[in-house]
Amino acid sequence: MAAAASIISPNPTVAKLSSNPSAINSSRNPLVTLKFTSTSPNYASSKPLISSSSYSSSSLPRFHHKPFSTLAPPSAAAAAGEAATTFHGVCYVVGDNIDTDQIIPAEYLTLVPSKPEEYKKLGSYALCGLPSSYQPRFVEPDQFKSNFTIIIGGDNFGCGSSREHAPVALGAAGVAAVVAESYARIFFRNSVATGEIYPLESEGRLCEECKTGDVVTIELANNKLINHTSGKEYQLKPIGDAGPVIEAGGIFAYARKTGMIPSR
Repeated sequence: MAAAASIISPNPTVAKLSSNPSAINSSRNPLVTLKFTSTSPNYASSKPLISSSSYSSSSLPRFHHKPFSTLAPPSAAAAAGEAATTFHGVCYVVGDNIDTDQIIPAEYLTLVPSKPEEYKKLGSYALCGLPSSYQPRFVEPDQFKSNFTIIIGGDNFGCGSSREHAPVALGAAGVAAVVAESYARIFFRNSVATGEIYPLESEGRLCEECKTGDVVTIELANNKLINHTSGKEYQLKPIGDAGPVIEAGGIFAYARKTGMIPSR
């Protein structure tokens, strides 16, 4: 039986990332604590991100992720060992209070993301709960992927029920990142835990500055969004220590990568 692991974030707003492999792998330290900083004002919580003392490496979930991004690390960032990820694509703009039932309606929650064919189907239903006033539709009929790889939203994106399928469906549809004014806490946590999308926060209301169909680039290293259609640039809030967790493919993939739990 593999050593048990507990990944706990009792106060993510002020906590730091703990990743000392020597301490983690010690038989005297069977529990692991993974904490990271969030910039979201809605994210602070006393609830753990993931908490368990009974996981084995064979029971941990693995999702069928899309290729995340185009990596273009500047030399300074590369020398510092920091991820410098760039996303480029066409954006889809939504408003405030986009809830999880609009992102993926409850009737599709029977689909199992760990099964490749069902993960693929989840992508075809992403944002299908939006009102018909949203045109064009996020995913065209009979398609599994969206033409839009970046979503720009307003306040309280991902509110509603705490369904892990919400960020998974967006990731399955080909979304690399969501840029919103703020997030519902559980959606932010699920985005990081699954590693499906980057939940990035804007400094202002980009949903009123950008339009669906605009071509944009996100530079994580510079915390910047560039709208090539309008020629404007916007500052984003840093993703912080959640970035490496997402880049690794989720919290369990990150734990394996850093030696917190044994690899298969």
